[in-house]
Amino acid sequence: MQIVCLDLEGVLIPEIWINFAELTGIDALRATTRDVPDYDELMRRRLAILDEHDLGLDDIQQVIGKLRPLEGAGDFVEWIRSRYQLVILSDTFYEFARPLMRQLGWPTLFCHRLEVDGRKRITDYHLRMKDHKRAAVEALRGLNFQTVAAGDSYNDTSMLGAAHTGVLFCPPRNVIDEFPQFQVTRNYAELQQAIEQAFRG
Repeated sequence: MQIVCLDLEGVLIPEIWINFAELTGIDALRATTRDVPDYDELMRRRLAILDEHDLGLDDIQQVIGKLRPLEGAGDFVEWIRSRYQLVILSDTFYEFARPLMRQLGWPTLFCHRLEVDGRKRITDYHLRMKDHKRAAVEALRGLNFQTVAAGDSYNDTSMLGAAHTGVLFCPPRNVIDEFPQFQVTRNYAELQQAIEQAFRG
């Protein structure tokens, strides 16, 4: 009864907002949860920028349609699913994630939803629940699963702390410095080894 909980962006797929920032040339949209610990502050900032530049869901989905999972991500997901249970715990939105989930073979995904008006303008966002990654891991532990969680950003650290074993994957230096209790991995081979070691222990 072993389960792996993975973040999505920065672990299996590119950062959607960074790619959108590069396409539009709006540097302010490059900020992610690697930079801003408060998710609500980050999302309110993003929505204000989209509104200011008259950009909507269609514009973002055009970028997402061109994205591919990170190199090796598909094989890594397949490796996990052949041995353990897998759930993706992400602070992205279902309206963003579907094309990329298709490319990864439709793993189970828990994330959030956007509120969109008739003109496809993003007017708000709705969390599935506050700190849902941590809550999901705690619920899985309550169901007697041994859990390993991996992520790269501030918004993953409560999930990592709630798991039996928490692992950072390609994190920025600021996250490493602030959370030295978590093992750091730099590629899928290292993360695979960390998962195997955790479940053997």
